[in-house]
This record gives sequence, C-alpha cells and structure tokens, in this order.
Amino acid sequence: MEPHTPARIASRTLQRALQRHSPLLTRRHYASTSTPADKKERIVILGSGWAGYALARTLSPSSSSQVLVSPRSHFVFTPLLASTSVGTLEFRAAIEPVRRLNLAEFHQGQVRDVDFDRKVVRVQANTKDDATTRSDPDALADPSTEFEVAYDKLVLAVGCASQTFGIEGVREHACFLRDVGDARVIRLRILQAFEKAALPTTTDDERRKLLHFAVVGGGPTGIEFAAELHDLVHEDLRKMYPGLMQHVAVTIYDIAPKVLPMFDQNLANYATDMFKRQGIQVKTEHHLERIRCVGDHLLIRIKEEKDEVGAGIVVWSTGLTQNPLVRQIVDKQDVAGLGRIVKDPKTGGFLTDDRLRVQVEGPDHKRTTLPGVFAMGDCAVVEGANYPATAQVASQQAVHLGRRLNKGDLEAKPFKFRNLGTMAYLGSWRAIHQSSGDELKGRAAWILWRTAYLTKSMSVRNKLLIPVYWFVTWVFGRDISRF
Repeated sequence: MEPHTPARIASRTLQRALQRHSPLLTRRHYASTSTPADKKERIVILGSGWAGYALARTLSPSSSSQVLVSPRSHFVFTPLLASTSVGTLEFRAAIEPVRRLNLAEFHQGQVRDVDFDRKVVRVQANTKDDATTRSDPDALADPSTEFEVAYDKLVLAVGCASQTFGIEGVREHACFLRDVGDARVIRLRILQAFEKAALPTTTDDERRKLLHFAVVGGGPTGIEFAAELHDLVHEDLRKMYPGLMQHVAVTIYDIAPKVLPMFDQNLANYATDMFKRQGIQVKTEHHLERIRCVGDHLLIRIKEEKDEVGAGIVVWSTGLTQNPLVRQIVDKQDVAGLGRIVKDPKTGGFLTDDRLRVQVEGPDHKRTTLPGVFAMGDCAVVEGANYPATAQVASQQAVHLGRRLNKGDLEAKPFKFRNLGTMAYLGSWRAIHQSSGDELKGRAAWILWRTAYLTKSMSVRNKLLIPVYWFVTWVFGRDISRF
C-alpha cells in the first residue's frame, strides 16, 4: 500500500475540490472513461417512452449500470392522455418520474449523434422544461451544454415523431397529443373557446367557428379524444353554457375509407354508429390541405369541401414518421468498419434480428449484427415480423430484452409478441375491444378498458390516484379552471 505522503494527500484534496465545484467537468470525464472499480456493464438507454422506461425498470442494478438519456424527465402513459386533455384525469396521473427508477445516471437532453467507433453518445442538455410546449424536444435543447455519454451496450428506444405530410400550417396551428404538455394546451384551448363564445360581443357565426372541434385522424387516439371531448361537453359544459350547445360540433376527418382500421368491420361500424347517435360527425376519405389562423379561430381547407371550415381547435393524430435521429444514424456512410446500418424500407427505422440487435450490411451485402447495440419500439422493425407500432409491442420487447440481459443469455430465445388485444373508448361509458379470442362492445368493453389501463399503470401511486380521480369526476364533474 502506498504511503500517505503530503503530496499525495494534497493531490486527493484538489481532485475532490474540482469534483465539488465543476460538476460538468466531472460528468464529461466520467462519461468518456470507465473506472476500474466499476466492473458492471454500462447500459445506456435512449428514450423514456414505453420501451425505454420498461427496460430501465426490468434491468437489474446488481448486474448492470443503467444510464437513461431522454429529452423529458418522465414516462407518459399515453392511453390516458385523452382523458387528461379534458379533465377526466389530472396530468400527474398519466406520468411517472424517471428519477424514481434505480438508475446509475439520468441525463435530460436531446441526443444529437452516436459514435459507434468510440462507443459514446453525444447529448445536448434540456433542462428548460416548458409545460405548455408542444412535442418538440429540439426547441428546448441547449447547444452550449453538450457532453458525451459512454456505453458498453446501447439501446435505441427513441420512438417516432408526428407525421404532418408537409401540410401547410399543421406544425404551427394544430395540436398533437403525445405528451402532457400537449394535453394541457388542448384543455386550455377548449375552455378558452367556450369563454370567448360566451361573450356578448361574439356573433353566432364566430361561435360556430370557435366551437367546432376538428380531429384529423381516425385511429384510436383521435377517436378516444373525440369521445372524451363529447363527455366533457355533454356532462359538464352543457350545465354551464346551455346557450352555446346549439353551436358545438365535433368532426373527425380521415383519408381512409373507414375509421379504426385495426378493428374488424363490425366493431368499426359500431363505433361509427355510436358517434352518429352522439352527434359526432365522421367524414372519411377527406383530405386536409391547409390550416391557417384568422383572429381567434382557425380555417381549414378540405379538398372535398367547397369552402374553408372554421374551427376553434384542430387535434392532429394521423400517424407517425421516423425520429430525425434515426434518419441521421441510418444515413451514415459507414459504421464501425462493419458497413451501413440496415433500415426498414417501409418505415425507415432500424432493422433488427429477433434478438432486437441492430443489423449492419457490409460491402459484400452480407448482414451481421452491430456489437452491443439494440433497438426496439416504434423506431425499430424486427426482420421478418409485422408487429404493430403500439405500446404493447414496445413494452414486451423491453421486458424480454431486460430479462435476457439480466441473465446474460441473449441467445437463449428470440422475442415473440403476444397480442393482448386492442381497445378504444367511444364515450358515454361505451368502448370496443378486439383480441384473437373474442370481441366486446358497449358497457362490458368499457369496464375492461378501464380495468386494463388501471392495472397497466406503472406505479402503486397512480394505481391509487387514477380511480380516485375517476370517482371525483363522476361525483363532482370535471375541473374547468384555466391555469
């Protein structure tokens, strides 16, 4: 053992002082090197969505050191976002703080690049949270605080971005529904529209435009938001704004021949008939071409309609496109001397094998795996499989990969998706559910819908909060305060 000489004691004292007063310097140094004392494998997870969060929960701290990098500091239980956007649930019932996980490190930031040769991830910090910001993490990234995070194994779970098809005005004026910030914006705009329409100076024509709520996209997200909005209007706002009900309209636009294409025709027809009875218009094979803002309302141009249609809010839910980071990585000319990363020709995402390992293709067109790099969720496609881009697939992939990494037996068995069914809420305590075994609709499907979402909540806290909020809403109504 080396003697504790005065020079050595002074050196240690200086090192500790630098660590206390220069946290960023310490982080840069630690991220770029491995300490000999730490023999655990360093697994870096990019993303805190369904795949990334579930993997971080599954990995054992005793077998690996987990590092999570995400532009947001929480996980979002996305099936409940529509409920939070109208006040059926409060926002915190749909999120789980990432820092409550047993992580070695968490960095809130936007990933800018991955250097597969050096095994580091380049990150720009994102600590300027804005609760009203729409789903645009790039807007909050800070280029002045860039740092690197080293990894032994890397898991890409960055998800997808909203698809706008380049339509004019969508990015600027439409509301997406992918995070709690989006839900908060939607709730505020709905309540603001009613307050503006209630003013004595507002004309009936302006009221019709302000109280027309347009939903673009007939998938589960769009359908469930329209159903939740119907409940808000007819169970709560009707009592407070009885004179405005004649001007309220909810319309769903979709370019497909039918809404809810993932459901059988029988269930899709049930949903459409249910909406007709509730007064919600469903317009299929309609193409939106532009959104523009005029005063307090929006004007949307529909190809199949002669005049522009006024709307107080447009909720956009038309599908997904690849994350810009994914496009950047797959477009690299060469990766670690092995070739180019193989991308799925249909989605543009990472192509993986059935062990969720990212595939690369060499100059001889021979495919192999990129050592220590995995991808899952919406940003990846398993070769030879046709899994839907759903939370079910992402969370099952995460649990599978986490268990294999914990045991160190990645080759033991491949990933196989188990379809637990698809469901959608239709309003008025009615829903539809479809699985390989049966089909349900009506009140029974609604009970299953609520039970499933409650049991799938990630924490005991939210398993308690969610039924409490449901009960409060049922007894006292939704909170319509604007704050």
